[in-house]
This record gives sequence, C-alpha cells and structure tokens, in this order.
Amino acid sequence: MPRSEGELERWSVSEAPDLIGLFIRPLEDAGVEYMITGGVASVIYGDPRFTRDVDIVVELNTSGIADFIGAFDSEDFYLPPPEVLEEEVGRPEGGHFNVLHHDTALRADVYLAGEVRLHRWALDRVVRLPVGATTISVAPIEYVILRKLQYFRDSGSDRHLRDISMMLRLSGDTVDRDALKEWCERLELEHLLETAARFDPEG
Repeated sequence: MPRSEGELERWSVSEAPDLIGLFIRPLEDAGVEYMITGGVASVIYGDPRFTRDVDIVVELNTSGIADFIGAFDSEDFYLPPPEVLEEEVGRPEGGHFNVLHHDTALRADVYLAGEVRLHRWALDRVVRLPVGATTISVAPIEYVILRKLQYFRDSGSDRHLRDISMMLRLSGDTVDRDALKEWCERLELEHLLETAARFDPEG
C-alpha cells in the first residue's frame, strides 16, 4: 500500500526537501491537472531515499500556459518564457521543461502529456493522497514502474532497478499485474521487468 498520511507527512518534513510545498501545492491551488512520478513516487510506493527534484507529468494546452506560469512567483522561481512553453506544448509526443526554485536550487522536471498513450492512461488513474495540509496526485504504481524500466533501459543505472524492487516488495499487492504485463509487452519491457523482479536491493 502507499504510505499512510502520517508516514507521508513525516517523509515530506524530515526526509526530503519541501518539494511538495514548493512545486505541488501551487499546481493544486491553480487547478492544474498533473501527477507525480519518478523518485518521489517511488518513495511513496517503496523505500524512502533523498531526492532534490520531483518529476511531474502535466496536462497542459496553449490556453493553460498563463495559469501555469501564474502558479509560481517569478521572484522565487525560474520558468521558461511563454514562447518556449508554447513550443513544448505543441509537441505531440510530449514536451519537457524545468521549474527551478532560486533559493534552494530544487527542481521540478515537467513532462507534458501530449498525445502519449501511457501518459494519458496514467492521468486517468491517479492516486490522491493527503500530505499534511495538501492532497497530492500520484501516478499509479504501474506507470511509475514502467517509467523506471524505461529509464533503466536508457541509462543502465541500477538505482531504477532498486526503486522497482522496493516498490514491488512494499506495494506489490496494489499492482494491477494484467495492466503492467500489457504495457510491458506494448513497450517491449518484459525482459527488463523480469530483471527488476529478480534484483536484490540489498546485494
């Protein structure tokens, strides 16, 4: 199961920078559709580890750019200029940009959903979890695992295998195995999932 409210609150306060307060609360306040994935999601579903950035998939079109920019104080954050965001929004396969917090150098890696079927599938299945005074949208665990498999395929870093292994150990009973299998076949990740399932994070 994902971590309890108390566990998530303790994690956000004591084990990681305030990524939720800096980057997620403004999106909640602005009504932007998003989901947390990457390292922060793997912490929620798996084993705590320190991370200085948060990966977010956002549903954004041209008409929503002003609201997205307005969610972040320009004195505290760096965002790309509107014309860059328009270019990224126009990419069918999903654009990408960063939001940076000046004082802490913490970062949000923002991936746009575009027409990517996996993103769209996951956005329809977000998990809403309370963290302190904020309720956050987290990508479903199957999506987090799939993206970690893709990152491992591209980078070869065992960190992604460790994250997957811990998610399967601690939250494996919540995984929709049929959906995970179907997407692994579609994305040609079946052999990598087997590798992750055999990986010993303590080895």
